[in-house]
Amino acid sequence: MAREESVIHFEDVSFEYGHNKPVLDEVNFSLRRGMKMAVMGQNGAGKTTLFKLMTGALQSESGEIHRSHGMRVATASQVIPRDHLDLTVRDFFQKCFTEKVYDIDPRIDEVLEIVNLEHHEKLHDRIVKSFSGGQQARLLLASALIQNPDLLLLDEPTNNLDTAGIEHLTKFLVDYPQTVVVISHDAEFLNAFTTGVLYLDVFTRKIEQYPGNYHDVQRDILLRIEKENRKNAQLAKKIQDNKDKMNFFAQKGGKMRLVAKKMRDEIEEMEEEKVDVRKEDRTIRPFVIPAQDGLMGAVLELSSYTVLKGKKPVKKTASISLRKNNHLLLRGPNGIGKSTLLESIARGTAEGSVIAKGVKVGYYRQDFSTLNFDQTVYEALAEAMGKPDEERLRAVAAGFLITADVIHTKIGSLSEGQKGLVAFASLVLERPGLLILDEPTNHINFRHLPVIAKALDEYQGAMILVSHVPEFVSQIRIDDILDLEK
Repeated sequence: MAREESVIHFEDVSFEYGHNKPVLDEVNFSLRRGMKMAVMGQNGAGKTTLFKLMTGALQSESGEIHRSHGMRVATASQVIPRDHLDLTVRDFFQKCFTEKVYDIDPRIDEVLEIVNLEHHEKLHDRIVKSFSGGQQARLLLASALIQNPDLLLLDEPTNNLDTAGIEHLTKFLVDYPQTVVVISHDAEFLNAFTTGVLYLDVFTRKIEQYPGNYHDVQRDILLRIEKENRKNAQLAKKIQDNKDKMNFFAQKGGKMRLVAKKMRDEIEEMEEEKVDVRKEDRTIRPFVIPAQDGLMGAVLELSSYTVLKGKKPVKKTASISLRKNNHLLLRGPNGIGKSTLLESIARGTAEGSVIAKGVKVGYYRQDFSTLNFDQTVYEALAEAMGKPDEERLRAVAAGFLITADVIHTKIGSLSEGQKGLVAFASLVLERPGLLILDEPTNHINFRHLPVIAKALDEYQGAMILVSHVPEFVSQIRIDDILDLEK
């Protein structure tokens, strides 16, 4: 592929974090203008690292990354940096540019329109942290789009977006004339606009490029894995047969020894032909979130709540009594105040909501702020557990793919997906009586979702769930729905 027509071209690029953490090994691929690519590869394969190499935030150890002359790269990360949360919307967007942009307000309005976030004059002066999680996700997306990049990199852009938001984004990406590369676990979303896949193989540390939409490529890769496994099985049988014959000839001595030597060379060639089998993403083990013992009567009473209608708080009445084994789904569009309501219930500060005395609350927040980022995983799990039981702690951790090398890592340096798994492991060890879950599918590898859905479906305590993923919700028993828009 001629480099002239490519926007970005990786030539023999290698990268490692220190000697013991190689990520990419002599990788080659090219992206042309207008390509829409999905990035596939299991957790920890280096998808986010690939983005940082493309933007220049990381430098490769060896090899060359060629970018077309004057090319603009922009990326929307998964979460707004903590030091940007206190900025106004105007300053937040101004930070996307190295020099001051004087006509920034109309440009902000234009991108907020694309990400389906209502805009009005006063919005430009609002502080970023006053927006809901879903609205912050849209601001992040808009901050990449305002740069009008030649190469747009999106990391899990559908997290926190409701159905309308995802439809809006999909249409934008279909029509976008430049190159787009997306990391996402949402197969339907990827299928709607991608024309190819970059597949990161965590074992060979190579990147393979496939044409076709996400479903086609997923099928191709699975077929290839089956074929490789079959070929290996055949080779293994052939190698064993040859070894048996070789030993027989070697014992005969004389000229037969030469035949045996020739066979040994053949066996070595066959051994080399064996393909490294891809151990595709391991899934977390099936798990149970045990409910607190001795739950009686109403665990939570909700008589009123507050929602936001066009920035104005509106009080509404309700008569919800959540008992043991009751599952409540909380519905409503981005920005109506779902997370705020959940947080105030969890903290016991919500007017009109009363949690029964002695009930332990397990709270899964979409931004993982219930986790202490300075603690190691081990410290966090030990704290969730209360009374120490080393064996159980390690067994639960292993079920969530928290291995020996991860358990003493600080939570702040884990990937978003790993933080999510630590949060679930904590809930298992906590044994809550009331489980509150705010978007529990965000950042989680799609292979884990059915396992998580089953655990929530079988949870025996009282539960409140917020989720924008209908396919996930459909696998969980829901006894009652509170629609905040009604």
